[in-house]
Amino acid sequence: MSAIDVVGQYGAAMAAGDIEALAATFQPDAVWHQPGANQVSGDHVGLHAILAHLGRFMTLSGGTFVLETDSATESGDLVSATVRFRAQRAGHDDLDQHGVDVFRVVDGRIAEVWLMSEDQDAEDRFWGQV
Repeated sequence: MSAIDVVGQYGAAMAAGDIEALAATFQPDAVWHQPGANQVSGDHVGLHAILAHLGRFMTLSGGTFVLETDSATESGDLVSATVRFRAQRAGHDDLDQHGVDVFRVVDGRIAEVWLMSEDQDAEDRFWGQV
C-alpha cells in the first residue's frame, strides 16, 4: 500500500470517527508534532498519546471539531495534505482554517505527523492555555 493510501485511510477514519480504524493507521511509537503555544501543543508520542490528543480536540470543542482533506501528494515515505479544520468553542471565535499536514509513513503505517496552520496565533487563542 502506498503512503498516500495510508494517509487516505487516516482521513477516512477521522471523518467517520472510527477510532479502531484510525488506530490501525499509526505505528505504535508514532510521534505527532502539534505546533503552537496552547494547551494542545507539543509532541505526543505513542499511539495512546496520539489518540488521547485527538480526543481532546473533540472534548474542548464540544464535539464540533471537523478535519477535511482537500488534496494530498506523496514523495517516497512523505505525504503532504492540504486540510481545512473547523471547530467551535464557547467564549471563543470559531476556528476555521486551512493548513498543511505532513505525514511520514513507514511499513504501511504513519510514523510521524507535522502540522502547519494558516494562523497559528488564532489557533492558539482558540485552544487556549491550560
